[in-house]
Amino acid sequence: MNEINAARRLRVAALEKAEANKVTLVKAAEAEAESKYLQGQGLARQRQAIVAGLRDSVTDFGTKVTDITSKEVMELLLITQYFDMLRDVGGSNKNSTLFLPHSPAGITDVSSQIRNAFLQGNAASTGMAGQAQAPPNQGLMPNQV
Repeated sequence: MNEINAARRLRVAALEKAEANKVTLVKAAEAEAESKYLQGQGLARQRQAIVAGLRDSVTDFGTKVTDITSKEVMELLLITQYFDMLRDVGGSNKNSTLFLPHSPAGITDVSSQIRNAFLQGNAASTGMAGQAQAPPNQGLMPNQV
């Protein structure tokens, strides 16, 4: 009888230990999910602050210097950010290799690439908005519509 009771207690103890491990894993996963959520919020706020700062810079520069367009101011700011990125990447000891086409004559090319990326992103988001409003074809193939 003592062996039966001992086996029963071992079984209950094993179940309780497994349940404790489960609770520990669930709580760790919940904490990680909350951490990722808060990191995402922080990143979104950082990007909003950057956009607000850029907007203020363009506005201030445009009002103080009259013979330059807002497009040129934006290009200047983008190139400044590009150089800041180069400085930050070069100053970090965690990076091993980074290949970037870079030359003094290529700055205009970098500016146009950044501008084109923004234009393509805007076109893609506009196209996605148009697709969201299109009526569904209810599973029909394009030649059956």
